[in-house]
Amino acid sequence: TAPKKWDLGRASRLPLPPTGSFSPPPRTRRRPARPPPRQPIVPARAAVPRQHRPERREYRTPPPPAAGHPLGGGEGGSPSDLTPHPVPPPLRPQQRVFQTPVSVEMARRLLLLRRSHSYSTSAADMVVSSIRLLSATDPTKSAPTPTPLHLVSPNPDPVAAPPPPPPTTTILLSPADRLRGVFLQKPPGRAALHRALSFTGLDALSPEVLSDVVSRGNLSGSATVDLLDWAISNAKLPPSVHTCNIVVRALGRRKFFSSVEPALEVMRKNGIFPDLTTLQIIMDTLVAARQVNKAVQLLESDQFGLGIGQTCHRKEAFSALIECLFRRSHVGVASSLVQVARGEPFNLDKQVYNDVLGGWARFGRVDKLQHFWAMMLEDGLVPDDVSHCHLIEALGRAGQAEEAVRVFEKMVQEGYGPTTMAYNALVFNFISLGDLDRSIKYYKDMVENNCPPNSDTYCKMIRAHLKARRVADALQMFDDMLAQGVLPDTGVITSFIEPLCTFGPPHAALMIYQKSRKAGCTISLKAYKLLLERLARFGKSGTVLNIWEEMQESGYPSDKEIYEFIVNGLCNVGKVDAAVSVVEESLRKGFCLGRVIYSKLNDRLLEMDKVETAYSLSKKIKHGRTLANSRNYCRANGWHL
Repeated sequence: TAPKKWDLGRASRLPLPPTGSFSPPPRTRRRPARPPPRQPIVPARAAVPRQHRPERREYRTPPPPAAGHPLGGGEGGSPSDLTPHPVPPPLRPQQRVFQTPVSVEMARRLLLLRRSHSYSTSAADMVVSSIRLLSATDPTKSAPTPTPLHLVSPNPDPVAAPPPPPPTTTILLSPADRLRGVFLQKPPGRAALHRALSFTGLDALSPEVLSDVVSRGNLSGSATVDLLDWAISNAKLPPSVHTCNIVVRALGRRKFFSSVEPALEVMRKNGIFPDLTTLQIIMDTLVAARQVNKAVQLLESDQFGLGIGQTCHRKEAFSALIECLFRRSHVGVASSLVQVARGEPFNLDKQVYNDVLGGWARFGRVDKLQHFWAMMLEDGLVPDDVSHCHLIEALGRAGQAEEAVRVFEKMVQEGYGPTTMAYNALVFNFISLGDLDRSIKYYKDMVENNCPPNSDTYCKMIRAHLKARRVADALQMFDDMLAQGVLPDTGVITSFIEPLCTFGPPHAALMIYQKSRKAGCTISLKAYKLLLERLARFGKSGTVLNIWEEMQESGYPSDKEIYEFIVNGLCNVGKVDAAVSVVEESLRKGFCLGRVIYSKLNDRLLEMDKVETAYSLSKKIKHGRTLANSRNYCRANGWHL
């Protein structure tokens, strides 16, 4: 048989290599065929023959109807006078745009808005969405614009347009935030700034609003002066000096002493002249800022233009300076000034010497006190009961309690007492020594001798009993205080509740709170937070909710810390459904809880197999944190106004 001939294909047609160097033919790898590209899905439409398709033409606005046209309102017109215009071709589904006059106007406004703002569109969208979602019922849905409440008139006018709704900033921001936010915009010029401040519609001359604006926040000295200028110039009635002193005190506390003189100039320009209280405020702030030399030179140089010779007498100004120096514990400088002032034209009175004695008595310097006692006698002044009380206090702080008792008895024999101030000095001496039994003994003597204890007596003794953890005696003293008609102020009640919330159960703190509220005292927001935190830690969820309701009735808004305390207390007793409701309410009000409290609530939900609730809550928390971050960014840039 003949051998088979193999068909080598392309290899048989390649040129053969030279003899002696044979190599197999190279392999060729074929590339796989690429799949055809996907065609876009186009909606089906009716096939239109090319000859019936309209031609592309340039369309222009048709001319106005001629005279006599039925639409033109003339006479003698006929339909034959109309100029035929080509009909525009039908648009594709992707090209259909419903152009109405409203949409065109809105598009034009959006273009102008984008040109006028320099920030990004995404940031602006986040800010707008965060502001709209603050009052939403569901955090994932936008809330409609709140409808203001108006009084219904007996004969409403159907033709008159309804009043415009209040701006969103009026609902979301406090008056102080609105006034401070104007300065974030940095209006150019005095007139623009005054217009922006007047647009807020607030009365900045009310002491509460003015104090809140200038005492908090981060207003600069020049901004504070501009606010005072606007408040005085736009006031219907001239403000009092007391209202302007609020701004002067705020400038001094923040050490904006270079802005004090412009503030005083604004006051004089509007017919408001500083008084002795203004001088005391400036001196006290200078001494508190450790600028004692400038405060002393203020009497001679009159740096701020107060006109000490015209506003008040030099003796009154000197007494105010000595009082400020001793209040701030600058006893050495004050004593030197008193010794130098003995040769001045005005004579030192008993009040100045008593201030000096009281300043050295606080440090227990009996030798210095005796020195100025002798100077007082040399000037022909007789020590009174206040001088003896300072001597008793100095002896007690020096550890000579028995000597202080003998001075008290001698004072009574000489006819200077007994007085409430003298008994207070003895009681405070034994409290400082830790002898509470003898302090109670002299307290009872004070009541028997018709020397009514004052607020200082009760506050000092109650704090001493709380420090020694004698809670029953402290509560009894507090009952006596209320029975005598001595009502503590807000800070004193907070100082009583604070140590009781650091040890033991919260029963004693709750009793002081309830009795104070029943007596008509004002409870501070700090005291409410201390009570809520302590009660939540002990699992008193019912009491926590009651106090929370009473706090809201007192006018205090709930913040992030309060919501965290309530959620923590509800989680401790296993009321996770109520805790979830509180979290949702906090999200509606714009507060996103911390990660620690949220993790605790999430763990409790998972322990109770409430996975769906935990998942939905996690989505709301994530959305709430996004809104909180956008609001913070918004407020930092002043976009909330």
